[in-house]
Amino acid sequence: MAESDNTIHVEVAYAREDVQEIIGLDVEKGTTLEQAIEQSGILQHFPEIDLKKNKVGIFGKITKPDTPLREHDRVEIYRPLIADPKASRRKRAEKKSQSRV
Repeated sequence: MAESDNTIHVEVAYAREDVQEIIGLDVEKGTTLEQAIEQSGILQHFPEIDLKKNKVGIFGKITKPDTPLREHDRVEIYRPLIADPKASRRKRAEKKSQSRV
Protein backbone atom coordinates (compact mmCIF):
# COMPACT_ATOMS: atom_id res chain seq x y z
CA MET A 1 0.00 0.00 0.00
CA ALA A 2 1.29 3.47 -0.85
CA GLU A 3 2.42 5.66 2.03
CA SER A 4 0.83 8.91 0.82
CA ASP A 5 -1.17 10.47 -1.97
CA ASN A 6 2.09 11.28 -3.80
CA THR A 7 3.43 7.72 -3.92
CA ILE A 8 2.45 4.46 -5.56
CA HIS A 9 3.56 0.90 -4.84
CA VAL A 10 5.21 -1.04 -7.69
CA GLU A 11 7.34 -4.16 -8.09
CA VAL A 12 10.48 -4.69 -10.15
CA ALA A 13 11.10 -8.27 -11.30
CA TYR A 14 13.97 -10.09 -12.98
CA ALA A 15 14.54 -13.82 -13.38
CA ARG A 16 17.41 -16.02 -14.43
CA GLU A 17 17.29 -19.79 -14.70
CA ASP A 18 18.71 -20.11 -11.19
CA VAL A 19 17.12 -17.22 -9.31
CA GLN A 20 14.18 -14.81 -9.40
CA GLU A 21 14.05 -11.43 -7.69
CA ILE A 22 10.94 -9.32 -7.07
CA ILE A 23 11.51 -6.04 -5.29
CA GLY A 24 8.58 -4.02 -3.99
CA LEU A 25 9.01 -0.30 -3.58
CA ASP A 26 7.09 2.92 -3.14
CA VAL A 27 7.85 5.56 -5.76
CA GLU A 28 6.54 9.02 -6.50
CA LYS A 29 3.64 9.33 -8.91
CA GLY A 30 5.01 10.02 -12.38
CA THR A 31 8.03 7.74 -11.89
CA THR A 32 8.97 6.02 -15.13
CA LEU A 33 9.66 2.35 -15.64
CA GLU A 34 13.40 3.04 -16.02
CA GLN A 35 13.52 5.21 -12.89
CA ALA A 36 11.83 2.47 -10.84
CA ILE A 37 14.40 -0.07 -12.05
CA GLU A 38 17.22 2.24 -11.00
CA GLN A 39 15.60 3.03 -7.63
CA SER A 40 15.02 -0.66 -6.87
CA GLY A 41 18.75 -1.46 -6.74
CA ILE A 42 18.23 -4.52 -8.93
CA LEU A 43 20.98 -3.39 -11.32
CA GLN A 44 23.52 -3.84 -8.52
CA HIS A 45 22.23 -7.37 -7.75
CA PHE A 46 22.37 -8.45 -11.40
CA PRO A 47 25.25 -6.74 -13.22
CA GLU A 48 24.41 -8.62 -16.43
CA ILE A 49 21.33 -6.42 -16.90
CA ASP A 50 21.96 -3.82 -19.60
CA LEU A 51 18.97 -1.54 -20.06
CA LYS A 52 20.23 -0.65 -23.54
CA LYS A 53 19.95 -4.35 -24.55
CA ASN A 54 17.39 -5.97 -22.24
CA LYS A 55 13.76 -5.36 -23.10
CA VAL A 56 11.47 -4.17 -20.32
CA GLY A 57 7.75 -4.29 -19.77
CA ILE A 58 4.80 -4.18 -17.42
CA PHE A 59 2.90 -7.40 -16.69
CA GLY A 60 4.28 -9.21 -19.77
CA LYS A 61 3.78 -6.40 -22.28
CA ILE A 62 6.95 -4.85 -23.68
CA THR A 63 6.90 -1.17 -22.81
CA LYS A 64 9.13 1.85 -23.38
CA PRO A 65 11.46 2.75 -20.48
CA ASP A 66 9.97 6.26 -20.24
CA THR A 67 6.45 4.95 -19.55
CA PRO A 68 5.00 6.39 -16.30
CA LEU A 69 3.96 3.73 -13.80
CA ARG A 70 0.61 3.20 -12.12
CA GLU A 71 -0.27 1.80 -8.70
CA HIS A 72 0.61 -1.94 -8.40
CA ASP A 73 2.43 -2.19 -11.75
CA ARG A 74 4.98 -4.99 -11.99
CA VAL A 75 8.02 -3.85 -13.97
CA GLU A 76 9.71 -6.79 -15.68
CA ILE A 77 13.22 -6.97 -17.13
CA TYR A 78 13.46 -9.60 -19.85
CA ARG A 79 16.52 -11.70 -20.66
CA PRO A 80 17.54 -12.06 -24.31
CA LEU A 81 16.21 -15.18 -26.00
CA ILE A 82 18.77 -17.96 -26.38
CA ALA A 83 17.02 -19.49 -29.40
CA ASP A 84 14.54 -18.22 -31.96
CA PRO A 85 11.12 -19.61 -30.87
CA LYS A 86 9.99 -20.15 -34.48
CA ALA A 87 13.14 -22.07 -35.36
CA SER A 88 12.81 -24.20 -32.23
CA ARG A 89 9.18 -25.04 -33.05
CA ARG A 90 10.13 -25.91 -36.62
CA LYS A 91 12.89 -28.27 -35.41
CA ARG A 92 10.51 -30.02 -33.01
CA ALA A 93 7.91 -30.44 -35.77
CA GLU A 94 10.51 -31.86 -38.17
CA LYS A 95 11.79 -34.27 -35.53
CA LYS A 96 8.24 -35.40 -34.74
CA SER A 97 7.39 -35.98 -38.43
CA GLN A 98 10.64 -37.96 -38.94
CA SER A 99 9.85 -40.22 -35.99
CA ARG A 100 6.47 -41.12 -37.51
CA VAL A 101 8.01 -42.35 -40.76
